Formats: sequence, C-alpha cells, structure tokens
Amino acid sequence: MSDTTRFSLPLLQAAQAQKHVTVNEALTRLDGLMQLSLLSVTDATPPLSPQEGDAYGVATSAVNEWAGRDSEIALFVNNGWVFVPVTLGMRAYVNDQNGWAAFDGTAWIMGMQTLSGNGAGMQHKVTEIDHIIGAGATSALTSALPGQAVVYGVTGRVLDDITGTLTGYSVGVSGSTNRYGAGLSLSAGSWMRGLTGTPLTYYSGEDLILTAEGGDFATGEIRLAIHYAQFSLPAA
Repeated sequence: MSDTTRFSLPLLQAAQAQKHVTVNEALTRLDGLMQLSLLSVTDATPPLSPQEGDAYGVATSAVNEWAGRDSEIALFVNNGWVFVPVTLGMRAYVNDQNGWAAFDGTAWIMGMQTLSGNGAGMQHKVTEIDHIIGAGATSALTSALPGQAVVYGVTGRVLDDITGTLTGYSVGVSGSTNRYGAGLSLSAGSWMRGLTGTPLTYYSGEDLILTAEGGDFATGEIRLAIHYAQFSLPAA
C-alpha cells in the first residue's frame, strides 16, 4: 500500500530515497484537511489564480484540471492540485455560503445535522439579509421567510439610523405584524432578538414586514437573520 485509505496520504516505502519529499507532501495534505474549510462546493471549474492551501469541494461535471474528480476535495499545494476522496459524514465550513456543511455520500449539504441511511435529514440554516428601508408605513422583505421551513426566530441589528416620523417599529408578517418584536429602537447598533414562542412552519415563502409605529419610515438600513430548519426526503 502506497497511500492511506481515507485521505490518500503518501506513505514512506522501504529503502526509499528523498523521504522528506513524501513526508512533506503528507503533512501538506493534512494541513489542508484539518479543521476543513472549503472556499466553495459549487465550482466545477478550477480558479484561474489559486493560492497555496486553497481547498474546494469539486462540483459535478468538473472540467480542466478537475475533470473526473467530481465530489472530491481539491487542494492546491506546491503549485498544483492534489485530490482527496470525501467520505460520508465529513464536515467542512463553506466560505462562500458562510456556514457548515456535511457530505451525505453524494453532495455537500449546508446545515445538515442528521442523516438517515437513505438520505433523509434535518438542516439548520440561517439566512442573512441587509435591508434598505424605504419611505412609508411598512417595509417588506419579499419571501424572506422560506417555504417548507420551521422558523425558530428572527434576529437583527440596525446598521444605519432608522429615520422618519416614527417612534419605533415592529417586525412580523401579514396578520401578525409584531410576531418577532415591537417597540424596537431606531438607533444604529441597536439589536432585536425575536423568538417564535412555538416554532412556526411556513409552507410557502412569506414576506417579513417592518411596520412603523407612531409615524412613517423615511430612511435606514437593518441587517436581519432568519433562523430555521428544513428537512430532506429519503431517496427512492
């Protein structure tokens, strides 16, 4: 055997010359795999100017230097690509999606927490939106609450002062305008943490609505995060 089983790390051979080359290659691969952080898991084309130590989860139908390496981990080391097989249950932080993912045997699934033998599982996710508030009595984030999801709550932070004739604002949905908070502060840096008393299921996408209290909005910006769970189906 010339390579290890899981990560294809090169092994020293009996009476091998230049042993340091093999050892350094194995250490370099381990350096890229420990506390695994992938720049992306959706790219099928290698980047034009990779940096030493860059790591990617190769997407399907990969081309160029990644051709034939679908679903493997591509590490850029010593000015070239090396490839490591991915195994069921591996976890990684995915930089361009700002979250943790796990490998279900076929693909990287963002937020995956549980996985059955046939691929059913639970994903915990957060969607973050920077929202510019326009003039008026309300300001809506269209379909911000995802469909087919159990929403645990909404958190937020004011980025720029919310101005206008209002004295405060509430966050909610149509028919329940204060579901996630009311009497909220208008000042930059102020925050909100709206927990759903009983987690609610939204079967289709629904607008998240900011409603002005005591007047109208003029300007402002807020960063909102929706915290929720979704469920994948078992395979046929």
